[in-house]
Amino acid sequence: MLLPHRNLLILAGLWLVCGIAAVWLPAALPFWQIGGGALLAAMLADGWLARTIGKPLRVERRTAQIWPVGVEQTIRLRLSSGGRALRGQVHDRYPPLFAAASQPQPFRLDSGKWTEIAYHLTPTERGEHRFGLVQLRIVSPFRLWLSQHDAGEAEAVRVFPNFARITQYALLATDNRLSQLGILRRRRRGEGSDFEQLREYRRDDSLRQMDWKATARLRKPIVREYQDERDQQIVFLLDCGQRMRSRDDALSHFDHTLNAMLLLSYVALRQGDAVGFGTFAHPSPRFFAARKSVGSVQLLLNATYDLQPTVLTPDYLAASELLCRQVRKRSLVVLLTNLRDEDDSTLQPSLAQLRQRHLVLVASLRESGLDGILQSPVKDFDDALGYAAAIEYRRARHVQLARLRAEGVHVLDTSPPQLPVALVNQYWAMKRSGTI
Repeated sequence: MLLPHRNLLILAGLWLVCGIAAVWLPAALPFWQIGGGALLAAMLADGWLARTIGKPLRVERRTAQIWPVGVEQTIRLRLSSGGRALRGQVHDRYPPLFAAASQPQPFRLDSGKWTEIAYHLTPTERGEHRFGLVQLRIVSPFRLWLSQHDAGEAEAVRVFPNFARITQYALLATDNRLSQLGILRRRRRGEGSDFEQLREYRRDDSLRQMDWKATARLRKPIVREYQDERDQQIVFLLDCGQRMRSRDDALSHFDHTLNAMLLLSYVALRQGDAVGFGTFAHPSPRFFAARKSVGSVQLLLNATYDLQPTVLTPDYLAASELLCRQVRKRSLVVLLTNLRDEDDSTLQPSLAQLRQRHLVLVASLRESGLDGILQSPVKDFDDALGYAAAIEYRRARHVQLARLRAEGVHVLDTSPPQLPVALVNQYWAMKRSGTI
């Protein structure tokens, strides 16, 4: 396919201007006609040469092996030439739901050489997406035409929840610098329930920790050190309903929730606990049976990467009934949702059913937009109505959460971006207090 180059459009424009001038200067008419004929001949010759180029380039796309949502990736296109020097533009047909920069890009390639072009791409939706063929526009020898070709290969990529927090957690955990994430891990020496090791006595140790037999044998004070109880089970109950489609930033509330679930799963698996999850408010509810080992994080990623929020209204009672049939062992059930006061008709019996066998933690997302309304100055009547509605909504929410706490339900109320760290801190607090 041939497209006119900018040079051709400029020359055609000049020729038309000269034609207007020739109307007023009849003596210039023959020169204008000769110029038109020369331009036409050059166009035809250059078009024929451009078509003989065929498909002169080979294109190889190099992408990341793992794609976390919302994280910018660098895509590299390697262009290699055959027997002639070429120049033009390259445009990669990336998935339409991705955000790209610097497209299309110019290139210049010497005969028998290769070059590499890089551009940045940010996946904004999880799931499976496809790259199309790479589009090339080659400049013709006289630079009057652009010869358009497709090259390379189509390619499918999977976009997973953002696991950057997991990687960062693993690195900081190795160096004992978890406070940089905002995670407050307070280790209580000797106050767990599972024996971990023997060690020498320290000034702040309790006499209850003394191991007198080891002390007598080694002839120096030896204490027993315990760790928090392992072999617990955590099951996430993930709301896929319409409220989770809301966005306060680049990620939806659902994506923030998935990030939080994956981070806490990694933390719990490192502690020797088992992790599983179930979904509700989804046409095809999923269930991932609780299992151990840090390698289960990859299985969780594979099980959640294509989950999307729906337009369904959450039915908490149906979700709890299904979970109780699937999970028999006593577990910490973490309900990840966005509560409303109109949910009480199904929420209350649902939590009552879960608490008969399990420990329940409700993590409810708080819209950042509500805080913005409450902090903005009231300038007119519409602002006053919005402020009053926000106050009433916040009051009803506080009443609902207070009622849940009074019934013995652990409640976490936080904004979506703060949920991952807040959920891990809540887990540590419950672990250290012996609640789980």
